[in-house]
Amino acid sequence: MALLQISEPGQSPNPHTRTFVAGIDLGTTNSLIATVREREVLVLPDAAGDVLLPSVVRFEANGQVTVGRAAQQAEIQDPLNTIASVKRLMGRGRADVGDCPYRLAGGDEGMVRIETAAGPKTPVEVSAQILAALKARLEEAQGGALASAVITVPAYFDEAQRQATKDAARLAGIEVLRLLNEPTAAAVAYGLDRNPEGLYCVYDLGGGTFDVSLLRLSEGVFEVLATGGDAALGGDDMDAAVVALWTARGARAGSPEASRRLLRAARDARERLTGETEVAVDVAPIYTGRLTRSELDAAIDPLIDRTLVACRRVLKDAGVRIADIGEIVLVGGATRTPRVRERVGDLFRKTPLHDIDPDRVVAVGAARQADLLAGNAGAADMLLLDVIPLSLGIEIMGGLTEKIIPRNTPIPASRAQDFTTYKDGQGALAIHVVQGERDLVTECRSLARFELRGIPPMVAGAARIRVTFQVDADGLLNVSAREMTAEVESRVTVKPSFGLSDVEIERMLQDAMASAEADAAARTLREQQVEADRMIEALGAALAADQDLLAPGEREALAARIAALKEARDGADPQRIREQIAALDRASAPFAARRMDAGLERAMKGRSVTEFR
Repeated sequence: MALLQISEPGQSPNPHTRTFVAGIDLGTTNSLIATVREREVLVLPDAAGDVLLPSVVRFEANGQVTVGRAAQQAEIQDPLNTIASVKRLMGRGRADVGDCPYRLAGGDEGMVRIETAAGPKTPVEVSAQILAALKARLEEAQGGALASAVITVPAYFDEAQRQATKDAARLAGIEVLRLLNEPTAAAVAYGLDRNPEGLYCVYDLGGGTFDVSLLRLSEGVFEVLATGGDAALGGDDMDAAVVALWTARGARAGSPEASRRLLRAARDARERLTGETEVAVDVAPIYTGRLTRSELDAAIDPLIDRTLVACRRVLKDAGVRIADIGEIVLVGGATRTPRVRERVGDLFRKTPLHDIDPDRVVAVGAARQADLLAGNAGAADMLLLDVIPLSLGIEIMGGLTEKIIPRNTPIPASRAQDFTTYKDGQGALAIHVVQGERDLVTECRSLARFELRGIPPMVAGAARIRVTFQVDADGLLNVSAREMTAEVESRVTVKPSFGLSDVEIERMLQDAMASAEADAAARTLREQQVEADRMIEALGAALAADQDLLAPGEREALAARIAALKEARDGADPQRIREQIAALDRASAPFAARRMDAGLERAMKGRSVTEFR
């Protein structure tokens, strides 16, 4: 297969310059870049032969930036200026960040900024340095330019995290062909499209994130049926659990330097216990001792439990039994841990696949997909149908969420729904875009707000406003609102400055299931309160306009009924509100009939019946 050659827009191809597409795994702990040459995927090493680029960046006061292993070697003596595991901060705001080993810049608005000797840096800027280093590696190794790339992200990355990843690529000078979910990339790497049709589960436990995806594979089509996971769970948390064990035994981590030394020792011990049953630990004078595999297993079992809960939820969402699963694919360096493989095998009752190096498998799949998207002849013909991880919707009256695109909907996706106005003569409509599974807006995450203006004056409920949600193949969202009569339109590309907290996605799904009954009751109450408000407002306007049509004593009777409805509306019993609405409706019916007759009489005044024939 010939190497792909691409020219810049408006330029003639340069026969002396080769350009390449690549797959990039932008990982929490390590990152990789791969490309396809002569139908073979090459995971590219650095000058020392290492394919793994540690996702670590050091910023110095003189402006020098160090990326990779050299930066990693400096993190103990310069921990506050050496940024590791930055993927966990992508698309995050200050309110989303708990304990952090770095100094965070002041201000609560927008994306997190890390104070360094070279000034404040966002996670996007740090990630851009990692991507730029990978780009330079390819261009040096292949003797050409990187034209574009498929970059992988956790399936559970939300809108803000995906947008932050694309922004980092743009800063690094890389055109993004597509953001590809990591579990799907692993399926591509294994060539499961060439395997028998059926269901496959991809279990992806990396350094900082966990994803599980259920795929149906049929004639080269990868359809993701359901996805789940935890954006704050991975090998880093296993290391922290080991450090907690050592701290209970007397380890002293009183400074950032000591904390980094303990975490590195914990990672080394965990990796060594992959092939050994007991290792010595020497972090003098902070801690010395031994760690056995059984002690490691006990420390990390609660974390593995969280991954298995997510696995069961994904199966439940898709309506699939464990016995229906054809193969389990392990992805991510943390799946080398024997306890992880053991417990995943126990859950699914079969030995998981781990033939391909779990550190490389995502980059390999991304390179294959990049080769396909570049239109190279000979690339396998595959169709990838990913899904959105959390429902998308808008706020409606009463602070309720109206879901427009449910979670686990295949992407790209486009859905529209019609809404109307609440008040007579309403000339504008505020659109509040939210993400989550709960019925109440306060329990979901706000993504964006915009307004539709220029709605022509109409009575309440007459306007027809179509709200359209469009999610592209990268999982990024555009929302538009259009009034169908006047054809006025407004739209927004959802680019939140920060995203969901690391634990919020998991909490949202757990809360949605645990609170389903309470949510339904709250929704019923809110709906009755909105109906009560509408009726009180409409009747008040009618009384003000046509009080001369009231019979003796009727105003007092209606006022009493309105007061009773207001009292019920402020309570918590939807059935009582419903009863008072019905009572007020009955009491006001004679007045409404007289208003209708009066209106007809005014319309007929001075005109003959024959005019209406």
